[in-house]
Order: sequence, then structure tokens, then C-alpha cells
Amino acid sequence: MHRYLGYVAVIAMLLLSLALTPIWPAWGWGVAIFAFLAAVGTWDVLQKRSTLRRNYPVLAYFRYGLESIGPEIRQYFVQSDVEDVPFSRQQRALVYQRAKNEMDVVPFGTLRSTYAVDYEWINHSLAPTQIVDHDFRVLVGPDCAQPYSASVFNISAMSFGSLSANAVRALNEGARRGGFYHDTGEGSISPYHRENGGDLVWEIGSGYFGCRDERGGFSEERFVANATLDQVKMIEIKLSQGAKPGHGGVLPAAKVSPEIAVTRGVPVGVECVSPSKHSAFSTPVGLLEFVARLRELSGGKPVGFKLAIGHPWEWFGIAKAMHETGLLPDFIVVDGAEGGTGASPAEFIDHVGLPMHEALMLVHNTLVGLDLRERIRLGAAGKVTSAFDIARTMAMGADWCNAGRGFMFALGCIQSLSCHTDRCPTGIATQDRGRWGKLDPADKATRVQHYHLNTVRALRDLLCAAGLNSPAELGPEHIIRRVSPVEIRSLASLYRFLEPGELLTGHPEHAVFRDYWHDARSDSFRPPARIHALRTSKSR
Repeated sequence: MHRYLGYVAVIAMLLLSLALTPIWPAWGWGVAIFAFLAAVGTWDVLQKRSTLRRNYPVLAYFRYGLESIGPEIRQYFVQSDVEDVPFSRQQRALVYQRAKNEMDVVPFGTLRSTYAVDYEWINHSLAPTQIVDHDFRVLVGPDCAQPYSASVFNISAMSFGSLSANAVRALNEGARRGGFYHDTGEGSISPYHRENGGDLVWEIGSGYFGCRDERGGFSEERFVANATLDQVKMIEIKLSQGAKPGHGGVLPAAKVSPEIAVTRGVPVGVECVSPSKHSAFSTPVGLLEFVARLRELSGGKPVGFKLAIGHPWEWFGIAKAMHETGLLPDFIVVDGAEGGTGASPAEFIDHVGLPMHEALMLVHNTLVGLDLRERIRLGAAGKVTSAFDIARTMAMGADWCNAGRGFMFALGCIQSLSCHTDRCPTGIATQDRGRWGKLDPADKATRVQHYHLNTVRALRDLLCAAGLNSPAELGPEHIIRRVSPVEIRSLASLYRFLEPGELLTGHPEHAVFRDYWHDARSDSFRPPARIHALRTSKSR
């Protein structure tokens, strides 16, 4: 009967309150409170939807209450400073300090175990260099009519709709002040992206928001209207996203406000669908022809695509199409499976897609093996917050890095994990004006600017310590990883890197290339005949 102690206690207190109220009228409050709790307990006993509430009337709500604040309890009182879930307290603190232009030095010693497996570091030099300028740049599309000089650290794709108006304003103003780019996300270019004039990379997804016709297909006329804006510096075709690759999206009709409708080019109050694949092309060659057409329509601006790596033969098909047709993107952004999003099915965010490090290496190796690496720039995104994250990613083949959640922390994000609820406590990931209206764009723009500035300064200091003169000199030999308590290896010795032209002249020993390269097709994303035959035999 202990299961009913809470219910019995409430009824007993109700009876006591009823007895004492004539003597002490203040007990009338007790009657109201305990009558309410007794009614709740009685309903718990009678209802059939929740077994827990039937077995533990009234008491079950204490469990619900504690469960609801479990993430906050873990984050503030239980979580280790270096536990990445998804970002550690140490990572967040570093961003906050740099965004606020506060001292970011660490006392006493590292919190990490330098003898733990997977611990990584960059080797220093006994002859450090001196680099005066920290504004490291990458020229994208040098053969285009309008090439773009990009910073090595930029704001990753986050759409208006996922982010609030004031969050978009602050990010773009911070990008303008700091001289780096702001990716619009596939939600297109909103008025809030335009207000402050910061450099934009316009991301075009399968919904073609901002350049779609009435049927949801691609519209050249509407594309030109946005692509030729001076503020738009590059165009990025989104093939897939690290947090939910191969998965489309639906914005419910109730959320399609007049502002979002105008920005995306969709009807107000009508369900807005983002398909899982593009309708403007269906083959690797078709993708590259689309890239070339967008470059022409934009007036010669750099055009590339973003993808999360899945089936290797599909990426190999795109690479073969580049080699066979000579049609090249100006850049490719590799999005890792560790990337973030406002909302994703649990299975997708946990178990779909290749992590950024391996995905970046595969793309980099392929382009090197085809002698195309010098002609195509590579960006990468996936839990990048510090200068070491940038250095490590560039050492593995990237020309620059993008960050989404890092810049959200700079805006004041506290990792409350409520992005999908429209109840973001900091006014960043919400469309509730009562919440986002409290976010001061001018103040947060300063934080965005400072975070970028202090991070690239820290990157300069790392390069100097390593005896290097620019990020372009970083290679896998500079990053060391502990692989056991008694063994360390450089990334150059841990991973197999292709030689320039190796895919053109020989049979690569790299396992993924050996298994899938020769069967990949430039005219189709479908699996090679050998794999298709194997699948067919298993299904019989």
C-alpha cells in the first residue's frame, strides 16, 4: 500500500484542513490546495492511460518533475568539464570567454588525460615563427568572374525560421564587422540577412527556397534576382546535411508565417515541404551541369555544394563526372555526422552518415588522386569551436572551417537542448517574439565578432608555435594522436593518403577506393552493378 501513501496523505490533509478551517480561517488555503491534489489523485486512480499514475497517484508527478529537469541537473551539477554531450562545459566556456573578450587562459594544468587513448596535440617547434597578420584568407573560384576571398573560419548554415530574426541580425552584423561569411541555410535570404550587409553564402536546398516556382521546382528567374545581389558572395547547393542526411523536412502550415512565406517563396499558412532529394538533377553529371549553370546565371560567382558522405560510390560518381566532363565546382563543403540541427529523428542524428574527419579525408584523397585538389577548395563543418579544431581539420585537408553551434554559443546559447520546442530560453532558436525580442542584436554581434577574432588569433599562435607561416602549411604530420597507453602516431602514419594522380594511373591500395572506385558511375547515383547484384541475390 506504500504506493498510495501520497494519495492517502493528501486526503488526510484535506480532512484536517476542513476540520481546522472553522477555527482558523487561514486553513481555507489548505482546503483549496489539498482538494485540488485529492481530485488529481482520484483522477489518477480512475484513468487508464498511464499505469504509473494509477499505481502511484499524486507521487508520479514528482518523478515527472525530476525527469523534466534531468538534463539541467546533469549539465550544471553532474557533467564533467570535458564530457562532450554534445559540447563540454570546457568548450562552451572557451567560446563564452572569447565572445565576451575575457581572459581565456587556463590555470594549474590540463583537465584532459594526456595518456588517454585518442588524446591529440600539435607538435611544437624549437624555432617558432612570427606571424603578424591573423586574417587568414582562402581565394575561392580564382577563375570565376567574381572570386571570393573567404576567412578560414565562418558561420555555418542556419536558416531563418530555425533561428530567430534577432539571432540572424546579430550573426550577420558580426560577420560584417569581422570580415567572414554567413551561410544563409536552406531557408533562403531573409530581410534580416540583408539589414547589415555582411557577406552571405546562399545555400540552396531541395526545396529551392528563394528560387522556386509555383510547383516547387527550380526557377532561373527567381534565382538570378537573389544570386546577383552584391551581398551574396557564393552559392552553395545543399545535397545533404550531416545531422540528418537523406532526410527531408516539413514546416507545418501553422509555422509558415508571412515573413517565412516571403523569404522562402511559398504560400502563407500552407505546409512547406523540403524533399529528401533535388528535382533539378538526378545524376552526378547533372549535378555538375547545374553547378555550371548557376555560376553562369549568378554572373560568375563561385558555386559549390555541401554534402555529408554516405555511400562512397555516390561521391566517387560525382568525382568521376568531374574528371570526365571537366565541369568542376569551385568549392565543396563536407558536413560531418556530428553536425547539429534544430530537430532530427533520433536514429538519423545518432546513426546515419560519416563523421567529418573520415568524410573530409575521403573527399580530399579523391581530389588528390584525380589531380583536382588544387582547383577545388574544401570547407568542413562538424563540432568546430577552437583554434585546435580548425588546425586539426585543416591538417586533414580542409581549406577553411565552418561552425554553427560555436557561433550560437557566442550569441549566448546555453545548450538547453530545446531548439525544437520553440521555447529557446536565450531567444536564438525560436520564433516566439516574446523570447527573441529580448536578444540584443548589437551586443550579440560584438560577441560574434570577438569570438571569431580571438579564435583566429589563437590559430595564429598555434601556427607560430609549430614553426609554420600559414594554415596552408598544416599537414597530417603535425597532429599526433595517442593510440594506446604506450604508443603515439601522427595522423600521417595512421591514415592512408593518396598520391597526386594515383586514381588516374594505378590501382589504389586504399580499401574504400579498391572496393568501390572502379565500379562507380558518373551517369547514376545508383549502386554499382556488383553491389546491386549482391543485394538482389540476398532478397531472393
